[in-house]
Amino acid sequence: MKLLVVGVSHHSAPLEILERLSVGGGDLPGLLAELVAQPHVREAVVLNTCNRVEVYAAVTGFHGGLAEIGETLGRRAALDVAVLATHMYVHYDGEAARHALRVAAGLDSMVIGEAQILGQLREAYAVAAERDSAGRLLHELMQQALRVGKRVHAETDIDRAGQSVVSAALGLVPDGVAGRAALVIGAGSMGSLALASLARTGADPLFIANRGAERAHRLAQLHGAAPVDFFDLGTALSIVDVVVCATASPGVVLTVEAVREAIASRFRGRHLTLLDLAVPRDIAPDVAELTGATLINLDGIAAAGLDEPSAADRDAAEAIVSAEVEAFLNWLRGAEVGPTVAALRARADEVVESELHRLVQRRPDLTPEQRADVAHAVHRVVRRLLHSPTVRVRQLATTAEGEGYAAALRELFDLSVPGGDEDVPRAVDVARREGDPR
Repeated sequence: MKLLVVGVSHHSAPLEILERLSVGGGDLPGLLAELVAQPHVREAVVLNTCNRVEVYAAVTGFHGGLAEIGETLGRRAALDVAVLATHMYVHYDGEAARHALRVAAGLDSMVIGEAQILGQLREAYAVAAERDSAGRLLHELMQQALRVGKRVHAETDIDRAGQSVVSAALGLVPDGVAGRAALVIGAGSMGSLALASLARTGADPLFIANRGAERAHRLAQLHGAAPVDFFDLGTALSIVDVVVCATASPGVVLTVEAVREAIASRFRGRHLTLLDLAVPRDIAPDVAELTGATLINLDGIAAAGLDEPSAADRDAAEAIVSAEVEAFLNWLRGAEVGPTVAALRARADEVVESELHRLVQRRPDLTPEQRADVAHAVHRVVRRLLHSPTVRVRQLATTAEGEGYAAALRELFDLSVPGGDEDVPRAVDVARREGDPR
């Protein structure tokens, strides 16, 4: 079994592509089931955030697994696989593990060092575990990734600025948010973070709207905000200066008409800044063309010159990731040799049983006790002969050349191990864009 990561993120694709690939919470179980139903895909975890959609998979073959995952994503997004491939990145085995750990550490985020990705990764893993789409390989990877993410944040200052996508977006608001009226639409994790960030930076008064009114009321009490009716946003839009949209709606929440009416009813000269942090987008893109409004979406945030951690902090985080990747690969190599050792022992048992059967045919005069003594002796000899080489191959499997030893064992004894891989370069890291830093 091999590790494969297939993904699209803000690094490789525009917002339009991310929108089409975005997986709603209700759709995630179906996607996981579809993935693990493929012939080459044995395990799957899907990470879906505002700026990435990634499939982490345990596959029996690189080419087969890649084709099946690409076709599944393309089919669900109504995208031609050839078009999708131009925006897709692929990591295999060691580089797949490195990518997972870098994602968990916040090193691959739009805002380097942000900690929100840890919660998103934990949620993705929990859904996969609940749906039984994560097996031994992905359980180990996800648990190690979460541990590494925590370790990076605890042992480095990579997140000392406390920056997130929300804080980066608020930093782009003309003239800041302190002392200005603000409305948050959406009470999920991103909306909750937005409301807390607005309160912390001095925005006042604060309003929140959500389809589920109960959650909106709970967050309003927590942060000193006023809940407003999600289905009657016009009044709130006309009196606030900043709007943050972060819902899980599959369609537009704020239309051009709604924003135009809000602008028309505002005091002369009051400008409206709208931040769209949702994927798919909550705010109609044409709002950007309206006079009196500024629209900032994730593409705009990605293009902005965001503050980044120091080179020393990034180097320290990368060093932790590199050490932990090697530890994971040692585990993976050891796990991979297990089926080979099991196949060797099974082959030995088959040979012993075959020879004992022949002995019974040739020597029918042997008593049951004599046959048992012979069988015991032969099995003991075979076990002793296999003990040293199988222990040694398990030890050697944790080295960088470990796969070669297991392969040699399979070749020498003509062993067939289920789940063997297709012919693929040992170090595969396919990034469709030349010079891509991933």
